[in-house]
Amino acid sequence: MSLTPEEIDRHRRHILLKEIGGPGVQKLRAASVSIIGAGALGGPCALYLAAAGVGHIELWDDDRVERSNLQRQVQFTESEIGALKAETLAARLRAMDPSLDITVKAERFSEERAPAGQLLIDASDNFPTRYTLNRLAHQTRRMLVHGAAAGWSGQVSVFASGVQDGAPCYRCWVPETPPNAEACDEVGVVGALTGMTGTAMALEAVKLITGAGKPLIGRVLLISGLSGESRTVALRRDPACPVCAIR
Repeated sequence: MSLTPEEIDRHRRHILLKEIGGPGVQKLRAASVSIIGAGALGGPCALYLAAAGVGHIELWDDDRVERSNLQRQVQFTESEIGALKAETLAARLRAMDPSLDITVKAERFSEERAPAGQLLIDASDNFPTRYTLNRLAHQTRRMLVHGAAAGWSGQVSVFASGVQDGAPCYRCWVPETPPNAEACDEVGVVGALTGMTGTAMALEAVKLITGAGKPLIGRVLLISGLSGESRTVALRRDPACPVCAIR
Protein backbone atom coordinates (compact mmCIF):
# COMPACT_ATOMS: atom_id res chain seq x y z
CA MET A 1 0.00 0.00 0.00
CA SER A 2 1.63 3.23 -1.14
CA LEU A 3 1.09 6.52 0.67
CA THR A 4 -0.68 9.41 -1.02
CA PRO A 5 0.96 12.87 -1.07
CA GLU A 6 -1.57 13.96 1.58
CA GLU A 7 -0.67 11.02 3.83
CA ILE A 8 3.04 11.72 3.41
CA ASP A 9 2.45 15.32 4.44
CA ARG A 10 0.23 14.37 7.40
CA HIS A 11 2.63 11.74 8.77
CA ARG A 12 5.90 13.44 7.90
CA ARG A 13 7.17 13.51 11.50
CA HIS A 14 6.72 9.74 11.80
CA ILE A 15 8.34 9.16 8.43
CA LEU A 16 11.41 11.04 9.67
CA LEU A 17 11.88 8.51 12.48
CA LYS A 18 14.10 5.63 11.40
CA GLU A 19 12.18 3.24 13.67
CA ILE A 20 8.92 4.01 11.81
CA GLY A 21 9.59 5.62 8.44
CA GLY A 22 7.36 5.15 5.42
CA PRO A 23 6.98 1.37 5.92
CA GLY A 24 5.86 1.91 9.52
CA VAL A 25 3.25 4.45 8.47
CA GLN A 26 1.98 1.95 5.91
CA LYS A 27 1.67 -0.67 8.67
CA LEU A 28 -0.28 1.81 10.80
CA ARG A 29 -2.62 2.58 7.90
CA ALA A 30 -3.27 -1.14 7.40
CA ALA A 31 -3.70 -1.96 11.10
CA SER A 32 -6.97 -2.71 12.86
CA VAL A 33 -7.37 -2.01 16.57
CA SER A 34 -10.25 -2.64 18.97
CA ILE A 35 -10.42 -0.32 21.99
CA ILE A 36 -12.61 -1.52 24.85
CA GLY A 37 -13.67 1.62 26.69
CA ALA A 38 -14.03 5.13 25.26
CA GLY A 39 -13.54 7.03 28.50
CA ALA A 40 -10.58 8.33 30.49
CA LEU A 41 -8.03 5.89 29.02
CA GLY A 42 -9.65 4.90 25.75
CA GLY A 43 -10.21 8.52 24.75
CA PRO A 44 -6.59 9.72 24.67
CA CYS A 45 -5.45 6.34 23.37
CA ALA A 46 -7.90 6.53 20.45
CA LEU A 47 -7.06 10.15 19.67
CA TYR A 48 -3.34 9.43 19.34
CA LEU A 49 -3.86 6.23 17.36
CA ALA A 50 -6.12 8.10 14.95
CA ALA A 51 -3.54 10.88 14.68
CA ALA A 52 -0.92 8.20 13.95
CA GLY A 53 -3.06 7.00 11.05
CA VAL A 54 -4.26 3.64 12.36
CA GLY A 55 -6.60 2.78 9.52
CA HIS A 56 -9.27 0.74 11.29
CA ILE A 57 -10.39 1.56 14.84
CA GLU A 58 -13.26 -0.19 16.62
CA LEU A 59 -14.68 1.53 19.73
CA TRP A 60 -16.59 -0.43 22.37
CA ASP A 61 -18.53 1.43 25.08
CA ASP A 62 -22.19 1.51 26.09
CA ASP A 63 -21.88 4.45 28.51
CA ARG A 64 -23.11 7.98 27.99
CA VAL A 65 -21.21 11.19 28.76
CA GLU A 66 -21.79 12.54 32.27
CA ARG A 67 -20.73 15.88 33.70
CA SER A 68 -18.39 14.16 36.17
CA ASN A 69 -16.49 12.66 33.19
CA LEU A 70 -15.35 16.06 31.92
CA GLN A 71 -12.66 16.41 34.61
CA ARG A 72 -10.56 13.80 32.81
CA GLN A 73 -12.27 12.67 29.59
CA VAL A 74 -11.14 15.64 27.53
CA GLN A 75 -12.46 14.19 24.27
CA PHE A 76 -15.95 15.28 25.39
CA THR A 77 -17.54 18.70 25.93
CA GLU A 78 -20.36 20.11 28.06
CA SER A 79 -22.71 20.10 25.08
CA GLU A 80 -22.23 16.33 24.67
CA ILE A 81 -23.53 15.32 28.11
CA GLY A 82 -25.99 12.48 27.61
CA ALA A 83 -24.52 11.38 24.27
CA LEU A 84 -23.09 7.91 23.73
CA LYS A 85 -19.35 7.96 24.38
CA ALA A 86 -18.41 5.62 21.55
CA GLU A 87 -20.40 7.57 18.95
CA THR A 88 -19.13 10.93 20.19
CA LEU A 89 -15.50 9.80 20.22
CA ALA A 90 -15.91 8.26 16.76
CA ALA A 91 -17.12 11.60 15.40
CA ARG A 92 -14.03 13.27 16.88
CA LEU A 93 -11.73 10.73 15.22
CA ARG A 94 -13.45 11.09 11.85
CA ALA A 95 -13.07 14.86 12.09
CA MET A 96 -9.33 14.41 12.69
CA ASP A 97 -8.88 12.14 9.66
CA PRO A 98 -11.89 11.41 7.42
CA SER A 99 -9.98 8.61 5.68
CA LEU A 100 -10.05 6.38 8.77
CA ASP A 101 -12.48 3.49 9.12
CA ILE A 102 -14.11 3.96 12.52
CA THR A 103 -16.57 1.34 13.79
CA VAL A 104 -18.84 2.02 16.77
CA LYS A 105 -19.99 -0.72 19.13
CA ALA A 106 -22.22 1.17 21.56
CA GLU A 107 -22.72 -1.92 23.68
CA ARG A 108 -21.05 -3.75 26.51
CA PHE A 109 -18.18 -5.98 25.45
CA SER A 110 -18.77 -9.72 25.69
CA GLU A 111 -17.14 -12.90 24.40
CA GLU A 112 -20.26 -13.64 22.37
CA ARG A 113 -19.71 -10.46 20.32
CA ALA A 114 -15.94 -10.42 20.11
CA PRO A 115 -13.88 -7.43 18.91
CA ALA A 116 -12.61 -7.62 15.34
CA GLY A 117 -9.28 -5.80 15.72
CA GLN A 118 -5.94 -7.49 15.17
CA LEU A 119 -4.73 -5.68 18.30
CA LEU A 120 -6.87 -5.45 21.44
CA ILE A 121 -6.66 -2.52 23.85
CA ASP A 122 -8.09 -2.84 27.35
CA ALA A 123 -9.21 0.60 28.48
CA SER A 124 -12.02 -0.82 30.61
CA ASP A 125 -12.78 0.10 34.20
CA ASN A 126 -13.70 -3.22 35.83
CA PHE A 127 -12.11 -6.58 36.55
CA PRO A 128 -14.73 -8.86 34.91
CA THR A 129 -14.15 -7.13 31.56
CA ARG A 130 -10.37 -7.28 32.01
CA TYR A 131 -10.46 -11.01 32.71
CA THR A 132 -12.80 -11.73 29.81
CA LEU A 133 -10.73 -9.67 27.39
CA ASN A 134 -7.52 -11.32 28.60
CA ARG A 135 -8.97 -14.79 28.04
CA LEU A 136 -10.20 -13.81 24.56
CA ALA A 137 -6.79 -12.37 23.62
CA HIS A 138 -5.05 -15.58 24.68
CA GLN A 139 -7.51 -17.90 22.94
CA THR A 140 -7.47 -15.94 19.67
CA ARG A 141 -3.70 -15.36 19.75
CA ARG A 142 -3.87 -11.58 19.77
CA MET A 143 -1.73 -9.02 21.60
CA LEU A 144 -3.46 -7.13 24.42
CA VAL A 145 -2.45 -3.65 25.57
CA HIS A 146 -3.68 -3.08 29.12
CA GLY A 147 -3.95 0.13 31.10
CA ALA A 148 -5.50 1.25 34.38
CA ALA A 149 -5.40 4.36 36.55
CA ALA A 150 -6.65 5.31 40.01
CA GLY A 151 -5.71 8.02 42.46
CA TRP A 152 -2.26 9.21 41.46
CA SER A 153 -1.10 5.88 40.00
CA GLY A 154 -1.24 4.40 36.50
CA GLN A 155 -0.10 1.14 34.94
CA VAL A 156 0.47 -0.07 31.39
CA SER A 157 1.47 -3.49 30.10
CA VAL A 158 1.31 -5.69 26.99
CA PHE A 159 0.11 -9.28 27.30
CA ALA A 160 1.07 -11.74 24.56
CA SER A 161 0.52 -15.16 26.12
CA GLY A 162 -1.20 -16.52 23.02
CA VAL A 163 1.47 -15.16 20.69
CA GLN A 164 4.84 -15.43 22.42
CA ASP A 165 6.11 -18.56 24.18
CA GLY A 166 6.46 -18.05 27.91
CA ALA A 167 4.81 -14.62 27.97
CA PRO A 168 2.43 -14.07 30.90
CA CYS A 169 -1.20 -13.04 30.63
CA TYR A 170 -3.10 -10.54 32.78
CA ARG A 171 -4.41 -13.35 35.00
CA CYS A 172 -0.83 -14.39 35.82
CA TRP A 173 -0.33 -10.93 37.31
CA VAL A 174 -3.76 -10.44 38.90
CA PRO A 175 -5.09 -13.98 39.53
CA GLU A 176 -8.22 -12.84 41.39
CA THR A 177 -10.19 -9.64 41.79
CA PRO A 178 -8.51 -7.73 44.65
CA PRO A 179 -10.66 -7.73 47.80
CA ASN A 180 -10.37 -3.94 48.07
CA ALA A 181 -11.33 -3.34 44.43
CA GLU A 182 -13.70 -0.40 44.11
CA ALA A 183 -15.83 0.79 41.24
CA CYS A 184 -14.34 3.66 39.26
CA ASP A 185 -17.10 6.05 40.35
CA GLU A 186 -16.08 5.45 43.97
CA VAL A 187 -12.37 6.25 43.50
CA GLY A 188 -10.74 9.61 42.93
CA VAL A 189 -8.29 10.01 40.07
CA VAL A 190 -6.15 12.88 38.80
CA GLY A 191 -7.36 13.80 35.33
CA ALA A 192 -3.93 14.39 33.83
CA LEU A 193 -2.79 10.94 35.02
CA THR A 194 -5.41 9.23 32.87
CA GLY A 195 -4.07 11.19 29.91
CA MET A 196 -0.53 9.99 30.65
CA THR A 197 -1.70 6.40 30.96
CA GLY A 198 -3.89 6.46 27.86
CA THR A 199 -1.18 7.97 25.69
CA ALA A 200 1.34 5.42 27.02
CA MET A 201 -1.09 2.72 25.88
CA ALA A 202 -1.21 4.32 22.43
CA LEU A 203 2.59 4.39 22.34
CA GLU A 204 2.73 0.65 23.06
CA ALA A 205 0.21 0.02 20.29
CA VAL A 206 2.30 2.04 17.81
CA LYS A 207 5.40 0.05 18.79
CA LEU A 208 3.60 -3.26 18.36
CA ILE A 209 2.18 -2.32 14.96
CA THR A 210 5.40 -0.87 13.53
CA GLY A 211 7.90 -3.18 15.24
CA ALA A 212 9.69 -0.23 16.83
CA GLY A 213 11.53 -0.46 20.12
CA LYS A 214 10.84 -2.87 22.97
CA PRO A 215 7.15 -3.26 23.89
CA LEU A 216 6.12 -3.90 27.49
CA ILE A 217 5.65 -7.64 26.95
CA GLY A 218 6.28 -9.41 30.26
CA ARG A 219 6.71 -6.06 32.01
CA VAL A 220 4.40 -3.52 33.59
CA LEU A 221 5.08 0.21 33.61
CA LEU A 222 4.07 1.76 36.94
CA ILE A 223 3.49 5.52 36.90
CA SER A 224 3.43 7.63 40.08
CA GLY A 225 1.94 11.04 39.53
CA LEU A 226 2.76 12.16 43.07
CA SER A 227 6.48 11.43 42.89
CA GLY A 228 6.86 12.13 39.18
CA GLU A 229 8.63 8.79 38.83
CA SER A 230 7.94 5.64 36.85
CA ARG A 231 9.45 2.17 36.92
CA THR A 232 9.02 -1.15 35.14
CA VAL A 233 8.52 -4.45 36.91
CA ALA A 234 9.07 -7.87 35.32
CA LEU A 235 6.10 -10.24 35.12
CA ARG A 236 6.32 -14.03 34.88
CA ARG A 237 3.91 -16.64 33.59
CA ASP A 238 2.12 -18.46 36.40
CA PRO A 239 2.45 -22.24 35.81
CA ALA A 240 -0.92 -22.65 37.53
CA CYS A 241 -2.69 -19.88 35.59
CA PRO A 242 -6.20 -21.03 34.56
CA VAL A 243 -5.91 -19.09 31.28
CA CYS A 244 -2.44 -19.57 29.82
CA ALA A 245 -0.73 -22.40 31.73
CA ILE A 246 0.45 -25.24 29.48
CA ARG A 247 -1.32 -28.48 30.33
